[in-house]
Amino acid sequence: MAIKQPDLTINISNHQSSLQIFKAAASNFISSLSGKMFTFGLGLMLLDETHSAISFGINMIISPIVGLLCLVPIGNLIDTYPHKTILTGSLTARTLALILFAASINLFTATAKLIPIVLFLIIDAISTNVNDTCYSAATHELVNAHNIQRLSSLTQSAISLSSILSPALGVGLYSLVGFSGFVILEIVATLASFGIMLTMKFHYHATNQFANSQHAPVTSHSQFAKFHSGLNYMRSRTMIKITILLSVILNFLYTAVTIGIPYILKDQLHTGNGPIGVLETGSAIGMLLGSLLLTLLPPTGQKRLFLKLIIPVLILDSQILLLGVLFMTSQSPTGYALLGSFIMGILAFALVILNITFQVYLQQTVPTKLLGRVVATLTTVNSSIMPIGTLMFTLIFQSTTHGGLVLIINGILLLGYTLLLLWPLNQAIHSEQP
Repeated sequence: MAIKQPDLTINISNHQSSLQIFKAAASNFISSLSGKMFTFGLGLMLLDETHSAISFGINMIISPIVGLLCLVPIGNLIDTYPHKTILTGSLTARTLALILFAASINLFTATAKLIPIVLFLIIDAISTNVNDTCYSAATHELVNAHNIQRLSSLTQSAISLSSILSPALGVGLYSLVGFSGFVILEIVATLASFGIMLTMKFHYHATNQFANSQHAPVTSHSQFAKFHSGLNYMRSRTMIKITILLSVILNFLYTAVTIGIPYILKDQLHTGNGPIGVLETGSAIGMLLGSLLLTLLPPTGQKRLFLKLIIPVLILDSQILLLGVLFMTSQSPTGYALLGSFIMGILAFALVILNITFQVYLQQTVPTKLLGRVVATLTTVNSSIMPIGTLMFTLIFQSTTHGGLVLIINGILLLGYTLLLLWPLNQAIHSEQP
């Protein structure tokens, strides 16, 4: 049965859309660059103070837990109140939390610093979750249907560019101004993003779903009932269910790449830190090129959707396998760096094409009034599996001297799983064509 397309009749001109895209990309670049440098500075400071291995991984533990616990209220919040009002409240809370964090962090020493850090990271995770979901749900209020792909691509380009610049800038700034300077920089960047958001025009539909939100009684029963309607919608969409089955396994097995690369190169192949940085740079460049390519290509809607989804997945599977083969062969540190960065670039290129294609598909097919709950659920499901994968693959890598073999097995398993889903995915796409 064909799906009903969301109402995209809000009148937004191409000029207005272009201006909104520029503002969104600028805001994403500022917040992403400062956020990545802040996380880097936080990890270095914690490592200096506590000498704990968890220093660079504490946010990876907190964010998925917060996302899971706040899934229902955040999804409902996004679909109930005007998005600009929600973003204003979220960014205000994050700014105040940063100021309190800056004022209190030096009152604690050694491991006691984890107290204000964990409290801030909880607020930060909630705010980030709200902001990301809110912007995704507000896409039709910012640009017209013709510019959805450009919006997604350029905002991803801004994030990718910040990933390229943040490591070098982070090291330099930490040496120059220390962690206190990072906190001040993050406050300034948050205020800048806040200011840009306030200048953006959110075009609400004439039949505004937020009109009576102030009068709706909020109870735990109504919260779950409202969220359950979003789950029922997702259950009715075979395409979304198939995608969840694919993305959960993909995210689970991809954690082996995330934690495996630095461990294999540094502890098993003894290459030092240099090749690790080169591979990360290659990944960031691949993401940037992929998002820029989609910016330049004209939007094609849902034409050839099966190929646009499955080809990037197959490329991703094969690159994980090739990465494992590389690490199992005898190379110099330079060889690992050059070949590895090329493989990671292709992998990241395919990954960003896949992510943007699916984001655009959701924006084009999910009713605006349900987007908040759908996006929040998909994001939480995908991120919640990563701590489990991190723990499992940490144990696996530490119990073997052949980390490359783990990646080869992962690539083969993912390739086989993808092939199993080819027919169900193709059938789901054809059944939901309008």
